[in-house]
Amino acid sequence: MSNGANLDLEGATAAFLNGAETYLEVPGLLFKAYLRSEDGSTVGGVYWWTDRAAAEAKFNPGWFDGVSAKYGAAPEVEFFDAPVVVDPVAQAVRTDPPTL
Repeated sequence: MSNGANLDLEGATAAFLNGAETYLEVPGLLFKAYLRSEDGSTVGGVYWWTDRAAAEAKFNPGWFDGVSAKYGAAPEVEFFDAPVVVDPVAQAVRTDPPTL
């Protein structure tokens, strides 16, 4: 999402850490990575869910309101399939959704 704030890396890291632990206990969430564009004008995240229902439960109106308030821009959510996953740690190529 374009945040209009042009967050430097230090500012983005601080913003991400402020609240990151709230994702540790989210049902169905396997993984989340925070993202920041090189110029700091766009921030976002990549989430790996057990299923679509878990994602939709998290991305509720309260979540949208909170993210909008925190970053000053409305978030956008887009869903993707991952039909092939390369896992170098496990030395595996998977066609089934992995669980951690």
